[in-house]
Amino acid sequence: MAIEKHVLFVCTGNTCRSPMAEGLFRKAVESRADFAVGSAGVSARKGTPANPETVALLKKHGVDLKGFSSRPLSHDLLREVTHVFAMTRGHLRAMETAFPEHADKFYLTCEFAEVPGEGIGMDVPDPIGMGRRAYEEVADVLEIAIPSIIAYIDQTTKED
Repeated sequence: MAIEKHVLFVCTGNTCRSPMAEGLFRKAVESRADFAVGSAGVSARKGTPANPETVALLKKHGVDLKGFSSRPLSHDLLREVTHVFAMTRGHLRAMETAFPEHADKFYLTCEFAEVPGEGIGMDVPDPIGMGRRAYEEVADVLEIAIPSIIAYIDQTTKED
């Protein structure tokens, strides 16, 4: 089976939330050949490594980000993907403004997930500079959101 579902996670600098989502999503679909996943940032510089807290947290989840480096969101990248998941409404607005021709691919990461105490559609909080617990809280939110993302994509993607 060829890759037909190419998912992209987007945050600000592509060093914390979106690489964490990329890694956790990759682990969730590791047995499926129909998915590819990546990440980018609306204000990312090319080539920055993932935040050490993100790397450490993912390692505890059995995910290795070896070789990861940040990349900015671009028209070329958006042409390659089928679904783009923004961490916040602010990221979503920035993407819609800069890349309106791809807006039909854009969603919030928690758009389909009900996070206890937050409801559906919450913004994924930025953990930068907030310590290990903040990164764990982001991972907890992503662990709730990822199955709903997979289910949404599976339900809305046409099989050939």
